[in-house]
Amino acid sequence: MKKLYIKTYGCQMNVYDSARMADLLAPLGYAPVDTADAADLVVLNTCHIREKATEKVYSELGKLKRLKTRRAEEGAPLLLAVAGCVAQAEGAEIMARQPAVDMVVGPQSYHRLPEMIARIARGAGHALETDFPAEDKFDHLPEEQVVSGPAAFLTIQEGCDKFCTFCVVPYTRGAEFSRSVAQIDKEARLLAAKGVRELTLLGQNVNAYRGEGPDGTRWTLARLIGHLATIDGLERLRYTTSHPRDMTEDLIAAHGAVEKLMPYLHLPVQSGSDRVLTAMNRGHARSDYLRIVERMRRTCRHLALSSDFIVGFPGETDLDFEATLSLIREVGYAQAFSFKYSARPGTPAASARQVPEAVKDERLQALQAILTEQQNTFNASCAGRVCSVLFEKPGRKSGQAVGRSPYLQPVHVEGAAHLIGKLREVRIAEALPNSLRGVLADNTDATAQRAIAH
Repeated sequence: MKKLYIKTYGCQMNVYDSARMADLLAPLGYAPVDTADAADLVVLNTCHIREKATEKVYSELGKLKRLKTRRAEEGAPLLLAVAGCVAQAEGAEIMARQPAVDMVVGPQSYHRLPEMIARIARGAGHALETDFPAEDKFDHLPEEQVVSGPAAFLTIQEGCDKFCTFCVVPYTRGAEFSRSVAQIDKEARLLAAKGVRELTLLGQNVNAYRGEGPDGTRWTLARLIGHLATIDGLERLRYTTSHPRDMTEDLIAAHGAVEKLMPYLHLPVQSGSDRVLTAMNRGHARSDYLRIVERMRRTCRHLALSSDFIVGFPGETDLDFEATLSLIREVGYAQAFSFKYSARPGTPAASARQVPEAVKDERLQALQAILTEQQNTFNASCAGRVCSVLFEKPGRKSGQAVGRSPYLQPVHVEGAAHLIGKLREVRIAEALPNSLRGVLADNTDATAQRAIAH
């Protein structure tokens, strides 16, 4: 057997892609290992969203070059591949900057990895695949998948047509594309048959999903969710990442109608300033976002929200930043992700006048302080409640298991190791800094105290 090591950067879609690359390479005799030192093929599956992430890739390539040189001296050659969005954006530059790289493959072309490896084996030199192929890559991926636990990702949509001025996704992932309902249904049923109980539907703009249904019509995400909820074995459904412009009425209604759809929504807003939202080309106003939040909370009483925020966007003033802070206070988030604006080459905002780094740092600290306080408050509010927990893996202590609440919080429970892969009612005993501690609930607890939906 040959050995494969994949290092994944960035979003959940890259996690899904890495798993599918491993599935794709398994028939070639590649078995996964945990370190690059033990591998015959190393794949860096990259992210191009943040500047530092890109530089981390080049730093890692420098280390791998030294490993490759040492392995060559030992007569044990090492193949080195760069995949993902950095590969798509900087394909030829990667090979010029780091000649140790054998293969560069974009996120729409990784199904060609076996062919590229064969090309290298024939002595044809480096292999570069960064086109957006006309054929559907999902048709070329193997049906067989390795499942590592009771929760799994399933990509249903790729690409983006929104062209936010800060974002490289339309240039690295291409135009919006939705997989057919038949493809998704088949993959979901195979995962459920292998013990997957929770499925997270993925897309750059997942709620822009418009896949072809078996009846020849285009299905919305809401209709797809309703269909997947009928699959035996699947107990939980989630989706990410959403865009406010695509939060349709039927999708909002699904949060009240589909019991298996978790009461947790990641809905990025990026800024609370209308002036900045316009400069970002977000296509919605602050008031639009707040109306969506209000409708969602009317539909799903126990809904918790997560979001993304960018501070220091070009031209952001103190008043703009204060508008973002006021939106955060008005909405109240269970969790959120926040970043300093990072200029990405080729995007419109990269050439605009930049906010000084010191100002970005100060604003980020202020914003994260409020978000951390809100997250702690939300976690503390869960104490004493009963909720369903899907146990995913053993904990650090003997007999302990770690699972996820409906709101994606890690929950540690003693005496639950035998429940891994199963859903059980848990009474939350304590909110810890980054997780919850719970105890298995008895029937009385479940009936009398349950306060979190689903």
